[in-house]
Amino acid sequence: MKKAFTNIHPTAIVSEGAKIAQNVVVGPYSIIHENVIVEEGTVIGSHCEIGHPVQNSSDGDPLIIGKNSLIRSHSIFYENSTFGENLVTGHRVTVREKTFAGRNLQIGTLSDVQGHCEIGNFVKFHSNVHIGQRSKICDYVWIFPYVVLTNDPHPPSDILLGVTLEKYVAVATMTTILPGVTVKEGALVGAHSSVSRDVEADTVVAGSPAKYICDTDKIKLKDGSNKSAYPWRRHFHRGYLPETIAKWISEFPEK
Repeated sequence: MKKAFTNIHPTAIVSEGAKIAQNVVVGPYSIIHENVIVEEGTVIGSHCEIGHPVQNSSDGDPLIIGKNSLIRSHSIFYENSTFGENLVTGHRVTVREKTFAGRNLQIGTLSDVQGHCEIGNFVKFHSNVHIGQRSKICDYVWIFPYVVLTNDPHPPSDILLGVTLEKYVAVATMTTILPGVTVKEGALVGAHSSVSRDVEADTVVAGSPAKYICDTDKIKLKDGSNKSAYPWRRHFHRGYLPETIAKWISEFPEK
């Protein structure tokens, strides 16, 4: 049911069955299907398709877009997924069914989430990221441009082994992580890597195939301070909640 105080462009097509909260903006030529819940304060840009029907779906779960989200133009979200508040996308993003994400997810331009994924809170995907089915991405993970998370151990097959990225992991640009790999908490994967085996916590791996380089605390900030760059939460706080920042500061008190 469409409510008052929304701003739906006259060229947009919004199903009568869609549940649109107050203070929602829907841009020109966008389509919102019936199996959709859009929470308050959300902005949907032009030429988007929200709640694209899932072929041969039997569960009927809706697409839920959390409050105060921003979905930029030409993006497509399938039904049967849930996103917490403050979702932000770039342009031309595609997200398939059964993607379950926490709050403050960022999905960069031209990124592709293939569905059947679990994504935590404050996860950031830069542009041109591919997230394969069965991926599990925990809180505060950074994935930089052109990273691919794969899932088929011997393509083509019907076997899916998703990648797991634990909390605070950073995966640098142009990296491929192979099926079933777990990158453990706080690890850094260097640029242009091919990761075929599990990565230990708080270590740096790089190369093709990726190999252990050092522990993360050996990398120094390039600001002249000679302080360790990792764990990154020691010094990088932009965009995070005050209570989270306070916890991180207490975890790493200045010596």
